[in-house]
Amino acid sequence: MDFAAFDWTLYWFMFPVAILVATSAMLSGIGGAAIFAPIFLIIFPLLGPEYPLGSLAAAIGVALFTEVFGFSSGFVGYYRKGLIDFKSAIPFIVVGVPIGIIGALMLNALSEYEEALRAAYGILMLVLFYVIIKVHESKEDMAKAQTESAGRGAEEDDTRETRTITGRDGATYTYGAPRQGKGAAATGLGAFLTGLLGVGIGEVVMPQLVKSNKVPIPVAAATSVFTVIVVVASASFTQISTLIAQGGVNAVPWNVVVYTIPAVIIGGQIGPRLQGKVKQRTMEKAIAYLFLVIGAAMTWIAVRNTFF
Repeated sequence: MDFAAFDWTLYWFMFPVAILVATSAMLSGIGGAAIFAPIFLIIFPLLGPEYPLGSLAAAIGVALFTEVFGFSSGFVGYYRKGLIDFKSAIPFIVVGVPIGIIGALMLNALSEYEEALRAAYGILMLVLFYVIIKVHESKEDMAKAQTESAGRGAEEDDTRETRTITGRDGATYTYGAPRQGKGAAATGLGAFLTGLLGVGIGEVVMPQLVKSNKVPIPVAAATSVFTVIVVVASASFTQISTLIAQGGVNAVPWNVVVYTIPAVIIGGQIGPRLQGKVKQRTMEKAIAYLFLVIGAAMTWIAVRNTFF
């Protein structure tokens, strides 16, 4: 790598920004890449010609690459608590990893249709806005629904293997082994969108574990983080490798990630410490309205660049 080719002070402001993004992502449960990519694609060009990241593929690749480290920071916390059910994550990983890689390869294959991809990203943000506001449930809501379901004597699938996880605090959780079933389609779609546009897998795994499989919230949250890390890492590695293969090592904006990676590691530790002080649903709604603005802006930019 030619260190002299980069201005290592240019993106210093991304350090505090990335801490804020990672903290918000941990509080809301929404992937940080969904926020980083619009920063790279919308804000950077407004700052001047010296700031553009190069391409949509580079922006999404760097956003996912950064997100891996942010989630890894949260993973360490969950691992120390002993709450991750690695075995239950396998069905989601088996479906998500290869499809996430396919999505990442598609992003690079469709690079000449960048405005169409930009419009697709904008539309996806608008869809996520609707889903978060109208459909999505917070951990607190899912926990309440799970308790009520148990209180009504909800039917259990007796054919499922019984799993027991005991956390470091001594709390024990017993539940049936999660199954993909019809949820495999949702996992596949989420993984594909993650590889193609940088967001999706984190929004489908947690609800499947809690609502479809009745996994206790603490175990589901920890297992979801591990699953997302593996899927996002595979998609990110594919995108970064493709960038390097096409343009050399310098095609990756290392002068950006040198600030974002340590920042999201810090933010990944701040977020969990603030949980309980800021309601998750409040953060989700704030992120949702941000997605509304991002979606409208990205769609308009794509239309403007195409027709005007």
